[in-house]
Amino acid sequence: MKVHPEASTQNDPPSSDNNVAKGMVLMIFAMLTLPIMDGIAKVLAVHYDVSAGQTTFGRFLVQACLLGPIIVVMHGVRALVPSHILANLVRGGLMSLAVMLFFATLRYMPIADALAVFFLEPFILTILSVIILKEKVGWRRRIAVVCGFAGAMFIVQPSYAVFGPISLLPICTALLFAIYLILTRQMASKDNALTMQFAAGIGGVITLAVVVTLATIFEFDDFSSPEIPEFGIRWALIFVLGAVAAFGHLIVVMAFRLASASILAPFQYLEIVTGVIIGYWLFGNFPDALKWLGIAIIVLSGIYLFWRERAHAQSS
Repeated sequence: MKVHPEASTQNDPPSSDNNVAKGMVLMIFAMLTLPIMDGIAKVLAVHYDVSAGQTTFGRFLVQACLLGPIIVVMHGVRALVPSHILANLVRGGLMSLAVMLFFATLRYMPIADALAVFFLEPFILTILSVIILKEKVGWRRRIAVVCGFAGAMFIVQPSYAVFGPISLLPICTALLFAIYLILTRQMASKDNALTMQFAAGIGGVITLAVVVTLATIFEFDDFSSPEIPEFGIRWALIFVLGAVAAFGHLIVVMAFRLASASILAPFQYLEIVTGVIIGYWLFGNFPDALKWLGIAIIVLSGIYLFWRERAHAQSS
């Protein structure tokens, strides 16, 4: 997971065929790479019994530690502090909770299934844009939203029978991520993407420290950390997970500097390809025909939604 929202809310870059081609290549590489993060999270949960809270805490801590020096070198020390500190910390908190719920899902559900359900996010974002931002949505996009949710039901229904309420967690992840994107849209013109991402890392670390502490007190095993894992393979995997997240999103930032969001956003569905490969290779999970149908409906509806958004933006 996921497309880098800070980048996608910036103004479209100067267009040229060469820039667009480079941007598409970078985006494809990022989308095929980022699901490695989800595979590592599932390995940590299933084989090393590391909680989702601790894994997510490590992911955001590594992100902040890696991005901090990069920002200082590129933009100076002042660039570490965003214009609106509290709002950016809240964004990080929302993002961290979304990622934590997704990692908790991966303990039980196949990676491709969880990713496919998470991709309801563009449809939820469309709904929230109407409710919160008062944006107008035509009947075509409304139909795309309905089709997207219908596709998700093809995946959730058999998953719910096997995993129970846990199969609904990716929908909660998508909801939190969509709210995060709404806030990001309002903040995107205030700071550069790297500063916002660094602040999100700090906000995530603070939020997860509180969540993990409370989960430990109240014994919520999926999110708590009753004891810190020994140094070695666990922490090495957490570091790699955080590095993949940080640098994968940096590549997405580079892509969005070369090509517009309307061109690049549909490539996020390539995450499902890597998700299927990793899930089958490491855990023997492979979507059945009904789930493939649901994935196809979500992907096609999402691509149509992106296309309509682009057409609407060009006509307005």
